[in-house]
Amino acid sequence: MTTNRDILRLAVPSILANITIPLVGIVDTAIVGHLSDAAAIGGIAIGTMLFDLLYWNFGFLRVGTSGLTAQAYGKGQRDDVQCTKVPAECRKILTQSITIALIAALVIWAIQWLFVTAVLAVVPCSDEVARVAKEYFFVRIWAAPATLMLFTFKGWFIGMQDTMSPMAVDILVNVVNMAASYYLAVYTPLGVVGVAHGTLIAQYSGLLLAILVMTFKYHIIHIGLREIIEAMRWSQTKRMMALNGNLFIRSLCFMVVYVGYTSLASRYGDTELAVSSILMKLFMFFSFFVDGFAYAGEALVGKAIGELKIKNEKLKISGVVRALFNWSIGVGLLFTAVYALWGDECMALMTDDATVLEATGRYMGWLIAMPIVSALAFMWDGIYVGATAGKQIRNAMIWAAVGFVGAYALCYRFCGPQALYIAYFVHLGARVLYLTIKWKDLES
Repeated sequence: MTTNRDILRLAVPSILANITIPLVGIVDTAIVGHLSDAAAIGGIAIGTMLFDLLYWNFGFLRVGTSGLTAQAYGKGQRDDVQCTKVPAECRKILTQSITIALIAALVIWAIQWLFVTAVLAVVPCSDEVARVAKEYFFVRIWAAPATLMLFTFKGWFIGMQDTMSPMAVDILVNVVNMAASYYLAVYTPLGVVGVAHGTLIAQYSGLLLAILVMTFKYHIIHIGLREIIEAMRWSQTKRMMALNGNLFIRSLCFMVVYVGYTSLASRYGDTELAVSSILMKLFMFFSFFVDGFAYAGEALVGKAIGELKIKNEKLKISGVVRALFNWSIGVGLLFTAVYALWGDECMALMTDDATVLEATGRYMGWLIAMPIVSALAFMWDGIYVGATAGKQIRNAMIWAAVGFVGAYALCYRFCGPQALYIAYFVHLGARVLYLTIKWKDLES
């Protein structure tokens, strides 16, 4: 039986790891901002955006691995496998996901020049900004295998009901990134591009720690070529490939919403773009907390389903789902209260520009309303990932993207910039509504 202690045991380490993430961007920006000019800051920003666009689509390596591993773990535990021994199915999933990550990294290396050239061709920027962006990109790209394998390891650890290990890896990556970037940018001739070298070192440091955890905690000493060949047979991988395909489509739909949000905001001028950026940062800060409970949902729901499948029992995990929603709704209500009481102060922490602060007042209602709706959406995502319900996850995000585009198209002529927030709210509501309805079908 899942208890609140089980949920907190999995959620709290993920939350602690998540809140270190924004520190990296802050430190990198501060380093570049103090060492060079606006062109360098812009170049690093665009270089970072290139990797966001590139890696966003490989999120399935974490998400898909998490759900499949959690179910395999649940089956293994019902087979009375000792907790110190990794069930064979879990090991196979790790092998498959690592292999896919390495193949994807090779593809990324092969297309790196075409990718950066194509993106910079459509992103308006000066020659100097483009030069810095390319220098940053062509250094950091060599971390692709480490970055993608870390996606895999994080998902696998979560599926194994272990959020302490990915927390340790995330914290190490972020700390090394900050320290190495600062040292290389300030004390070596690399200058601002030292930030990229710092990220490269950090990613491989994290990968080394993940491998050490795999070796000493899970006693997986090596993965042999014969094991890889067997695990990658179509009969063994078709379930993972089908799930990953659905999750890839989901990632593309997410890009429609989040890239669309920024692109549409830029149409209304620099002030509105700044306002939308600040609101999104505050919203994402909240997501670091609720994501911890979503990760717990992936692990606990997947484990419960795996246990039930062993006995061919009907899917009855309403107690687990109810407990997870109690926590996520609680976090949502907490942040709703924080933004309602101290929203202006939160805005002031992000900027001291009087024009921007004055403009944010028109959108404070959206900031207050977002946490509770997004908490429901994120929690459903975690639950469905644990259930490996790829088709439903995909369709929910397709409808959400359609809702975002449709709502903006209907409202922008009458509501001005408010249409952007209406569209974003509609996308969240569409996810919640679709997944709520489909859960009854999935559970029956």
